[in-house]
Amino acid sequence: MTLGRLVGRRLLIGAFILAVVSVLVFGASLLLPGDAARAVLGRSASPDRLEIVRAQMHLDDPPLLRYLSWAGDLLTGDLGSSTVSQEPVLDLIAGRSGNSLLLMAIAALVATPLSLLLGTWSALRRDKAADHLTSMGTLVLASLPEFVVGIVLIFVFSTGLLSWFPAVVSSTEGILEQPAVLVLPVATLVLAVSPYITRMMRATMLEVLDSDFVHQARMNGVPERSVLWRHAVPNAIGPVAQVIALQLAYLAGGIVLVEFLFDYPGIGEGIITAVDARDIPTLQALVMLVAAFYVLVNLLADVVGVLANPRLRTAGA
Repeated sequence: MTLGRLVGRRLLIGAFILAVVSVLVFGASLLLPGDAARAVLGRSASPDRLEIVRAQMHLDDPPLLRYLSWAGDLLTGDLGSSTVSQEPVLDLIAGRSGNSLLLMAIAALVATPLSLLLGTWSALRRDKAADHLTSMGTLVLASLPEFVVGIVLIFVFSTGLLSWFPAVVSSTEGILEQPAVLVLPVATLVLAVSPYITRMMRATMLEVLDSDFVHQARMNGVPERSVLWRHAVPNAIGPVAQVIALQLAYLAGGIVLVEFLFDYPGIGEGIITAVDARDIPTLQALVMLVAAFYVLVNLLADVVGVLANPRLRTAGA
């Protein structure tokens, strides 16, 4: 399969997945308890006023017609208005999306080289105490949920032993103007995704170090540093690249709990706030945004997997 056909096929699959997600998101929003009109007007609203708002929100229309109308608006980029603030949903989620992307980008930039170096270092010390310690540490971290890691970091670095970093975002200023609030959320995400990349890099490096071309390079007198960085590491990174991309996709889901834990003004915190306020348009838009990001990153993971593997890259040539 050529790269173009792979991308086209994955785009079709991604579109189908997003269509299924849209049905599930719309159906789940219908099952939320309470009355959306009463959530907008308050408990003291009169029955006549409630009926007017229900008509304006098309709450009395059949579910199928409501879904088709919503899906059509979604395809045209019309996300509607918030039922709480009456502001355009696109304006509400723009800032949150930027904050979440900033958090994920920093976590990826820290976790990726750190994991690759740690996995390589562990492979070079195979069966030694450092290797066993690294394997055990990554296994423990991989088994812990993000909120547990975050709570431990808050206890150690914010409210318990050390008071170095704030536990929550308490200011309305821009995130970049208060970089200290990024430290603990980024550390939580890094500790959540690094173990998988580290363990994969270690396993791949061990396989490459035992390969014939590495042994041949050593017998030809190539310096060990050149053997490692010119031959072993480039061949080991190929299979790991797809794992890195998949872990970045995982961040899209794991960021919800992390943002809620640290009161970080991003997509995850916005989803929980929208659920509490029954702000259905905002909730639907945020969930679809997360789903679209997940599908896009998985597509990139497939492309990276093909480009990083010479056999797959030349198969369709």
